Amino acid sequence: MPSPRPPFQTLHTVARFSSRRRTVRIIALIGLLSCVARSVEAADPPCDRYPPAKQARCADIWKGLNREDGPAIAQFGLEQQRRREAGQLTAEQHLAQNMEFIKRSTERRLERLKERMANE
Repeated sequence: MPSPRPPFQTLHTVARFSSRRRTVRIIALIGLLSCVARSVEAADPPCDRYPPAKQARCADIWKGLNREDGPAIAQFGLEQQRRREAGQLTAEQHLAQNMEFIKRSTERRLERLKERMANE
């Protein structure tokens, strides 16, 4: 018959599990932010279609739009992670929803960019 685990091993296991959850959260957030950064890089060329005199202003507006949306993007990532940890979301659903969110938020920023550039 196996001997029972000493209490310190159980606490160590709990601490290690908690540390893994934290690591998974950090990795997921970094992944989401890197996807957003890639979509931002991919969306920068829309400024290329403006005359050279307006490109700098376009880039400033685009950066401002990204700053405005930063908190909403972070909140979405945290909510996704909570749902994932609660077992409400599979890895595939998580990835699909992240990609859809990034696509929609980038499209909205592009629309706002067009509107603001039209007002310039």
